[in-house]
Amino acid sequence: MADKDDDDQQPEQQPGGRAGEPRDPAGAGEFMSMEGPDVETPTGGSGDQSFSPEDLSFLEDVSAGTAGAATAPTEQVDEHLADLKRVTAEYANYRRRTEANRQLERDRAVSDVVKLLLPVLDDLDRAEKHGDLEEGGPFTTIASKLRGSVERIGLVAFGEAGESFDPAHHEAIFQKPNPEVTAPTVADVVERGYRIGEVTLRAAKVVVDTPAD
Repeated sequence: MADKDDDDQQPEQQPGGRAGEPRDPAGAGEFMSMEGPDVETPTGGSGDQSFSPEDLSFLEDVSAGTAGAATAPTEQVDEHLADLKRVTAEYANYRRRTEANRQLERDRAVSDVVKLLLPVLDDLDRAEKHGDLEEGGPFTTIASKLRGSVERIGLVAFGEAGESFDPAHHEAIFQKPNPEVTAPTVADVVERGYRIGEVTLRAAKVVVDTPAD
């Protein structure tokens, strides 16, 4: 009998916990124990927790890094585009200079050959002034063919009576006063000038009328 009484006095084992531990009426404790290191996970309470500005400072660093990563490629693209435009413009200028120099060298080469024909062209001009190249004459056809040939290779004659005197294109071999002119004017052309493109083979030799005092 004594053993049975002792058994009746032993505390009743609580399900889901150790002996002697009070149970939460709601069926859950404020904290539940976890095996391993002493870590307690809150399972109740209001759940509100405030963070200081220092705790959130890493968000600003992440945002700044993202903005920098988006801006850097754009700046590189703009820089490469500016370099491409500069190189393209330099190449276009180089190409224009090369073409201009090539044309100038061609004109100079042709001019060296055509200069040998200028005395012949001068003789044709003198013969024309004296009436030796009348229509149907023996040298008229030859003169026309020669002049047509040099014109096809780019030879241009200049210097006409009545035009204003220009030292860049005219060489005054004689000057005489003329009260009828108000500025130096070509009165007569002794030898016409010639050029090919931008290359002047010879300036026109002219007689100039100057204003009278």
